[in-house]
Amino acid sequence: MQTPLKSHQRVIETNLMGHINGAHAVLPHFIARKSGVLINMISLGAFAPSPYAAAYSASKFGLRGFSEALRAELHEFEDIHVCDVYPAFMDTPGVSHAANYTGRRLQPAPPLYDPRRAAAAIVSLARRPRATVTVGSVATLARIAHWVSPALTGWLGAKGVERYLSGAESAPRTDGNLFAPSVGSGIDGGYRQQSAGRAVPVAAVAVAAGLVMGLLAHRLQRR
Repeated sequence: MQTPLKSHQRVIETNLMGHINGAHAVLPHFIARKSGVLINMISLGAFAPSPYAAAYSASKFGLRGFSEALRAELHEFEDIHVCDVYPAFMDTPGVSHAANYTGRRLQPAPPLYDPRRAAAAIVSLARRPRATVTVGSVATLARIAHWVSPALTGWLGAKGVERYLSGAESAPRTDGNLFAPSVGSGIDGGYRQQSAGRAVPVAAVAVAAGLVMGLLAHRLQRR
């Protein structure tokens, strides 16, 4: 409720409509040539909901559905590929550039991965296309956990965020780079060198995945 409606709209315009615009521009050329590779950078947030970042979740869940719909529509073109990349948290400057309406200092939750791993995944897809690829084990765990128990992953995620925010330092509310360009540039965020003590949100998802795997193992043993 503290996030302005215009900011929700901007996030969806960027994360979802930006990809739709790109696909709209390039697919006619792919179809004319009967070949091409479209790569959508999505997120583990397309499987695990992001409490207190509702527009982000909406955009990523929507983008996953958009990609799946495109693959179905293009099924007759064997050499046109729609590929999705689902990275876990990358150590980029993204958080420092992002909007923040919580009133608390935000920090990405470890484990954080080198952003070059995501870049390598994109290059790999361009050379050997496949429908989906996850980057980082946390992304895979989140995908499994949400598939089995979406309510549990959402609840744990919310509790994790609430716990983090309750202990985080105060920070000014800001629109970040939603409506103006980011200041500064670079690939690395530098968060990997900082303390990993506030890894609660991702840890919550990992716990959910562990519970899910334990439940499945138990059921298999009873058969």
